[in-house]
Amino acid sequence: MSDQSVRTAWGGIADGRFKKSGFFHVGNQDGVSWLVDPDGGRFLSKGVNTVRFDQDEIQGTTRVPYAETCARKYGSIDTWRSKAGQRLAGFGFNTLGCWSDQAVANHVKLAFTPNTELGLSFVKQVNAKGGARQEFPDVFDPAFESHVAATARTICATDLGNPHLLGRFIDNELRWGPDWRGQDEPLSLFLNLPPHSFGRRAAITWLAGRHGDIAAFNAVWRLHAATWETLETIERITPVHSRKPPLDRDPAAEMRADRADPARPAFFADCDDFLGVVAERYFSLTTTALKAADPDHLVLGSRFAFPPPPSVIAAAGRHLDVISLNCYVDDPSAVLSAFQDCGKPCLIGEFSFRATDSGLPNTSGAGPVVATQKERAAAFTRYATTALRHAGVVGYHWFEHADQPREGRFDGENSNFGTVTIEDDVYETLTAAMAALNRDAETIHARAASVS
Repeated sequence: MSDQSVRTAWGGIADGRFKKSGFFHVGNQDGVSWLVDPDGGRFLSKGVNTVRFDQDEIQGTTRVPYAETCARKYGSIDTWRSKAGQRLAGFGFNTLGCWSDQAVANHVKLAFTPNTELGLSFVKQVNAKGGARQEFPDVFDPAFESHVAATARTICATDLGNPHLLGRFIDNELRWGPDWRGQDEPLSLFLNLPPHSFGRRAAITWLAGRHGDIAAFNAVWRLHAATWETLETIERITPVHSRKPPLDRDPAAEMRADRADPARPAFFADCDDFLGVVAERYFSLTTTALKAADPDHLVLGSRFAFPPPPSVIAAAGRHLDVISLNCYVDDPSAVLSAFQDCGKPCLIGEFSFRATDSGLPNTSGAGPVVATQKERAAAFTRYATTALRHAGVVGYHWFEHADQPREGRFDGENSNFGTVTIEDDVYETLTAAMAALNRDAETIHARAASVS
């Protein structure tokens, strides 16, 4: 089944369909999306996250068990880098995913995909000053535009002209809606920013233009604001409705809730449409900043944790080179379908499966848990094959390189996510399945047009 065509040094198929540019770019052939490697090869990004010597301190300590193991085994970080890179290439991977040590690419011809944290770094900067906390960057604050421009210039200066850099992620799993962090909609978060803040004013101005009469707004939001001006003085605006994260929603239950309260659909329409305005500004400013600082490399999106409302996907499609999404489910079809009309290719930035026979607790961490490493390998193969059969998919990145500490990392995660154990022993069944699938990936994807 594997494609026997000649491959470039990057691992892409050298069949003359695309032109050499010296950098990674995007292409389309017969309705199927591809990345194109610096030598013009037809390329899919097959990656692993967190390929690093110092992966995962035990929560509340400075101990890094994986680093302790590798220091004994290899003697130096550079020797580990060489071995880890060669091993990943042997598994058929061609990309260092997010949070990886890009120096590994100095030993093996691998691409890398760092995260710039343009939005998150602004949130951290604002919150460090004290006072009311942001949970999503206030994109209407003029300081946001200047921050992302300056941050992009600083970050991009390091790898200007580097052909190993496939592209940069803007952020990771910003809060685009209800999720594990809470049920608040981003519109509620903006309305509860400090009075007279740029984001709160922008939200109220937008709502005033949408509803016109304050009474019409009050009827939907169950508030008693006398004027639009007094709305800004309310200390805490508590949403009258809530909903589950997108993947957890039951359409039938949503319909019943809407019938029970005719104002509910209007409330969530406010939330989703305002989020489209936020997304337009966020993706416009961040993409512009990265392209101005480095026009040669791809902008890979902000790694959505869940499919956001269509208004957000549309904004992302207008600005990004590639849309990235993290997708911890058994079958990614439904998630990928949400992005199929976005007009841009998609990269799965994280997915994984864990097994109980690893001996790790697996009590904290995302994604399905199976019984054995054999089942884990089969789940990988099913998932990646399904993804490749979607014409818009240009890659998939496994989370992650090594297992987490059984005591829990910084956030308590303690799962069997690794291609290797915390003792740096390879999961042979899993990685054999990865090598086989990675070898066949281009052949599977080239047929996507006929099965989409």
